[in-house]
Amino acid sequence: ELISSLRSKLQTLWEERELVLCEARECAERGRELEAMVRDVCKPNEFERYMMFIGDLEKVVSLLLCLSSRLARVQNAMRRINGNTDAEEKQSLNERHKLLSRQREDAKDLKENLDRRERVVTGVLAKYLTDQQLRDYRHFVQVKTSLLIEQKDLEEQIKFFEEQLDGLEQSIP
Repeated sequence: ELISSLRSKLQTLWEERELVLCEARECAERGRELEAMVRDVCKPNEFERYMMFIGDLEKVVSLLLCLSSRLARVQNAMRRINGNTDAEEKQSLNERHKLLSRQREDAKDLKENLDRRERVVTGVLAKYLTDQQLRDYRHFVQVKTSLLIEQKDLEEQIKFFEEQLDGLEQSIP
C-alpha cells in the first residue's frame, strides 16, 4: 500500500514537472522575443548588459537554490547525530555546514549585486520600451525566477520520493 502511494505521488510529481518544463519552454520563447526587441532598441553595450543580467539571473538563482538544498541536507544529517555517531563524521558534517553556510552567504551577496544590476537594466530599458513592454519584461524576470525555483523544488521532491521508494522496495523480500 505504501509502495503504491509513493508511486502515485511520484507520478503526480512527474506530471507537475512536465507542466513546469512546458511553462519554462514558453518562458524561454518569450525571453527570445524580448531579447530581439531589446537588441533592436538598445545600444550594443546596453544590450550586452541586458544579456549578462539575464544569463546571470539563472546562474545565481540556481546557485542559491543548490546551496540551500545542500545545506538543508547537512542540517538534517546533523539533527540525526547521536551518541553512536563517530567523531570524524560529526566533524565532517560541521565542516560541510560551515563551508556551505559561507558559500550561501557569498551567493546571497551575488544575488544582492544581481538585484542592483536588475535596477540598472530596468532603468535602461525604461528609456526605450513602452510601459506595457516594461511590464512584460518585469513579468518575464519574475516568471523565469519562479519557474527555476519550482523546477528545483520538484526535482528535490522527486529525488526524495524515488529514494524512499527504492529503499522500501529493497527492504521487502
